Amino acid sequence: MKIMIRRSPEAGLSIYVPKKDLEEPIVESEHEMLWGGWIRIANGWVLDLPEMASDTPLPITVNARKRGGGADER
Repeated sequence: MKIMIRRSPEAGLSIYVPKKDLEEPIVESEHEMLWGGWIRIANGWVLDLPEMASDTPLPITVNARKRGGGADER
């Protein structure tokens, strides 16, 4: 699924999923640099992010893969 990742002063890192009209903060990540690992967002979804350079500028739109078993299946 296509998601936009951005950084804001209020929420820190967050994602926006246009097809679901969903915006949620990132609450946990596998790697400090984000890329190439998983992230967990506030609603319980776990998303796998693609490999990218650690200095990739934000905001950015990427293809992420949702793992099964999320708490909210909106």
